[in-house]
Amino acid sequence: MDLRHLKYFLAVAEERHFGRAAQRLNIVQPALSMQIKALEAELGGPLFIRTSRHVELTEAGKLLQVEATRTLEQVEHTRLAVERAMRGETGRVRIGFAGNAVFSGRLMQDIRSFHQVYPDAELICQELAPQLQHEAIQNGTLDVGYMPDYYPEHDSALVYECVGEWSRVVVMASDHRLADKERLTIDMLAHEPMIVYSINDVDSQLDTQLQRLLGDSLNIAWRISSSLSVLAMAGAGLGIALVPAPLAQVAIPGVVYRVLDSKELSANLMMVSRKDEPSAAVMAYLNHSRQYGCRAGE
Repeated sequence: MDLRHLKYFLAVAEERHFGRAAQRLNIVQPALSMQIKALEAELGGPLFIRTSRHVELTEAGKLLQVEATRTLEQVEHTRLAVERAMRGETGRVRIGFAGNAVFSGRLMQDIRSFHQVYPDAELICQELAPQLQHEAIQNGTLDVGYMPDYYPEHDSALVYECVGEWSRVVVMASDHRLADKERLTIDMLAHEPMIVYSINDVDSQLDTQLQRLLGDSLNIAWRISSSLSVLAMAGAGLGIALVPAPLAQVAIPGVVYRVLDSKELSANLMMVSRKDEPSAAVMAYLNHSRQYGCRAGE
C-alpha cells in the first residue's frame, strides 16, 4: 500500500463516484478502478459497495478513510517541515560576538531583521573573545562570529567578511593631562601607559601598528579581556586605551573620549563563518545578513 493508493482511495471515498474522482485526479476512470482493485486485493476485501449510480464505503472502507486522511496529513506536515528546514526557516544559528558588534549596532541589526523574516529559527548568542570565536567556528561549536580582524593569516576553511570599519578614539580618565585637548596625534601617546584588549597572547594588528608608529616609546601596561573592562581601567586612571569609535557612545562617569588623528589605526568588524556550511538555517542567516547589511549601510 503506497501513498498514491491512499490518495486515489480518498478521492473516490469523498466523491462517492469513480468518474468524478478520476476527473479530480486527472486520470482515466479505468486506471483509477484498477488502482482501487489492487488496493482491495492487497488488503484482502472490498472497500466500496458499488451500485450503478454511486459507491458507498464498507465498514473497512470507513476505517481506512479515517486512517488514510490522518496518514496523508502527517505526510504533508512532514513534507512542509522538511522544506522549511531546507529553506532555513527552522533550525539553530549559534552566534558569537565581541563588544564592538554590540556597540556598533551591527549585531542587533542582523539578528532583528533575520528574526522578523525567520521567526521560527532558533538564535543563540554568546559573547566570546575573538580567538575563542575563531576556534569555536573551526571545531563546529559556533556557526557565525562577529570579531575584529586580528589574524594576519586567515583559515582557508573559513569565510571572512568585513561588515564595518571605524576610526579609533582615545579613552582616558576625565582628569588625565591630555583630557583638555579635543584632538590627539599618535606622538602625544608616547610613553603613556596603554591598556590593550587581550586576545590570549596573540599579537594583534593594533599592537603591530603601535609598535611601528611609537617604537620604543610604546608602553603597554595592561592587557584586558573585555571592552567594558578596558573602559573601566581607563576611567580609573590606570592608562589610556584606543577603542573603536562606536564605543564612545558608552557614557561612563569619569571617562572621556578624544579624536585620534591617525587613519592607520582604524578598527574593523568581521563576520566569520565556515566556507562549506551544511546548515540551511545558518546559510539563511548569512545570506540575509549580507543582503540586509548592504541595504542598511547604503
